[in-house]
Amino acid sequence: MSPWLIILLMGLVTYLIRLSLIGGLGKVDLPPLVGRALRFVPPAVLTAIIVPEVLLPAGTLDVSLGNTRLLAGLLAALVAWRTKNVVLTVAAGMGALWVLEFLLW
Repeated sequence: MSPWLIILLMGLVTYLIRLSLIGGLGKVDLPPLVGRALRFVPPAVLTAIIVPEVLLPAGTLDVSLGNTRLLAGLLAALVAWRTKNVVLTVAAGMGALWVLEFLLW
């Protein structure tokens, strides 16, 4: 099977799965406890994605000043805390990572 056909079919499957949940849950009132619990899903998922990338850049724990991802992540966290601006946070973190990578190579 062609790789493009596989990509297209998997995209369609993903879209249909998401559409079914949106369409189905859009008509159902969730209990307040479930609604409150679902508010914590995005930060939990984001943390699960970011923390290993920042603290385990080479597969081992690295909390030294030589860990450019950690330093850029700390700067991004500071920008996020002070500005509450997602675009500025991403720009500051990526910019810091690129500059630090350039300086330490």
